[in-house]
Amino acid sequence: MKAAILTLSDKGSRGERADVSGPALASWLTEREVEIARTEVIPDEADLISAKLAEWADGGEFDLILTTGGTGVSPRDVTPEATVRVLDRLIPGFGEAMRAASLAKTPQAMISRAVSGVRKQTLIVNLPGSPRGAIENLEAVWPAIPHALKKIQGDMGDCV
Repeated sequence: MKAAILTLSDKGSRGERADVSGPALASWLTEREVEIARTEVIPDEADLISAKLAEWADGGEFDLILTTGGTGVSPRDVTPEATVRVLDRLIPGFGEAMRAASLAKTPQAMISRAVSGVRKQTLIVNLPGSPRGAIENLEAVWPAIPHALKKIQGDMGDCV
């Protein structure tokens, strides 16, 4: 499995803050033998986010694209809207599972607006911007990701 991690952070993109969520996700994925093929930090700009997600998914290089940051309710949190613009199909169960798992730990999980879905043959999953939140949310959906990728990429076998 090849993955890309896109961190959304105004301060991080300007070098005013170190990105710790992207490296935390990369480490977690590497422990599971996932190849991290690309990482990037860009500002919280919807058009830029949409363009980057489309470019990466359309290139066919990545099975999985994870975003980290911009899933809350502050005015600059635009990742879900930017993601929905480029998806071919939504996968609402991922967001539901992530919020349910997080809600067991913090009531702030209720304000997460993370979405997930498919563009071409790539799975895109929005994750929170905090390292702990990003990992916890990824852990919540990880058991379904290998199967989802097989189906997205054309496996016609039964889902028994």
